[in-house]
Amino acid sequence: MPGYRAHVFGGTLIAGGALGLLAWAGLYAASLEYALVLVCIAALAALFPDVDTDSKGQHLFYGVLFVIDLGLIVTERYFWAALLGLFAMLPAIGRHRGWTHTWWAMLLVPLPLLLLPAYVFGAQWQAFAPYYLAAVTGYGSHLLLDGFFKG
Repeated sequence: MPGYRAHVFGGTLIAGGALGLLAWAGLYAASLEYALVLVCIAALAALFPDVDTDSKGQHLFYGVLFVIDLGLIVTERYFWAALLGLFAMLPAIGRHRGWTHTWWAMLLVPLPLLLLPAYVFGAQWQAFAPYYLAAVTGYGSHLLLDGFFKG
């Protein structure tokens, strides 16, 4: 199986290639800074499927979730802290290469990037579609690499 470096590289390569192809075709053009943000999101999302095992991705995501949860508690947003804690436990329910390695999880897990800004800030969800698509691309690159190197 590919390690975390291969997944980060794969997510970066596929997302960067997709952005380049879209720009070349005249379908989507992002500034360099925005493109870098999207590629970084894809690279991080490429690590997510392995949160169900002791991995670099698990350490990264749980570290970030801890900081966010602590911030929610300090600002007395207990309901959101509880929800985050509940959803953070979901990868532990199941085996490695279980539900986190499915195509439906690839579409559902990044959904908060699309829906939460609209719900919390009243923003238009379409403005966040590139972030969602970058995460789906990165997540999908992980599944493709694991499938290709499954053995």
